[in-house]
Amino acid sequence: MGMVSALGMTPDETRQSLAGTRAANMVEVDSFLPGQTVTVGKIAREPAALPAHLQHHDTRNNRMLWEATRQIDDCIAQTIARFGKQRIAVILGTSTSGIDEGTQSYREYLQKGALPEDFTYSGQEIGAPADFLREALGLGGPAYVISTACSSSAKVFSAGQRLLKAGLCDAVLVGGVDSLCGLTIAGFAALQSVAEGRCRPMSANRDGINIGEGAAIFVMRRDPAPIALMGVGETSDAHHPNAPHPEGIGARAAMRAALNQAGMAPADIAYLNMHGTATPLNDSMESRAIHDLFGDHVPVSSTKPLTGHTLGAAGAIESAILYLTLFDAPQGAPLPLHIWDGAPDPDLPAIKLVSQGNNRLPPMTKCAMLSNSFAFGGSNASVILATGWDQP
Repeated sequence: MGMVSALGMTPDETRQSLAGTRAANMVEVDSFLPGQTVTVGKIAREPAALPAHLQHHDTRNNRMLWEATRQIDDCIAQTIARFGKQRIAVILGTSTSGIDEGTQSYREYLQKGALPEDFTYSGQEIGAPADFLREALGLGGPAYVISTACSSSAKVFSAGQRLLKAGLCDAVLVGGVDSLCGLTIAGFAALQSVAEGRCRPMSANRDGINIGEGAAIFVMRRDPAPIALMGVGETSDAHHPNAPHPEGIGARAAMRAALNQAGMAPADIAYLNMHGTATPLNDSMESRAIHDLFGDHVPVSSTKPLTGHTLGAAGAIESAILYLTLFDAPQGAPLPLHIWDGAPDPDLPAIKLVSQGNNRLPPMTKCAMLSNSFAFGGSNASVILATGWDQP
């Protein structure tokens, strides 16, 4: 697994930020609305330029994806040597792709009457990151993007699973990438959906999200590995274009479907990473769905105050957080803290939020964890990763 986000530019930096020994890069930027700034999760340094022969794919989104991919060069090379380039697929999630470059080019068109000479329309298409990665690595398998808003890169895990089970490939690069762009920031600010300052999931004072950016990518194969994909649950409750079902019907069904595929009971989950956006409706329905299945026994936290809501990349980034946490399970894994103001909402059911007093699991050679991603239109996905379990 490779990743970049506000938590860090490498998995090691991410571990340090999750442990509280390094600050996540949450910063204030212009909201593009008069007199308003917003807090966002931003990568700490600009990603390196793409190689010269890939410049026709140059967007900031693709540069972030390439930064994460280069972290797993050795694993990708071994996979290519074993299976051949024609048997490796690419499935990614995004919601921004190269839209920021598109809006910048359009701004120049309005000012000068012509688009920039280096403008390429294809760079802002939703499928661009998969096209880029397939060409960059010379792969010949299926390559496409899933774009279902905030569930996009959680759904790539089940899509990759299906390709492998169907025998259409022998390995899949799955992940997600989303970059900060003016259109997204201004849009959520105009909707009055952004928090004033740092977001506060589950708080009585929660008032909206922080937008974030980042990328995470995994190599998925059939053979056993220290960390396994055990189950994915996908549902669509279609309750409303942009509001979740108030009782969390679809969210609960997605978690149950993931457990069923994994052959697990709720008591088998050692930690749950919430979607946890800090919006009134999402936190309300998600806490109800979690309480219905898990009661107040499983440790739960939202990591979005540390990353921002990375939208199409959120599912992959938060699964990557599970991946890093699971590696420490045999020694007693430190759990990501739930960062908030400590003001519980009396209207929400009690769930076990991770605090300084309960942020470490006992040593476990067999450990499973779940991550939730929920999106506009009632698109829901839950992912279970584990270590030490018999793999499906």
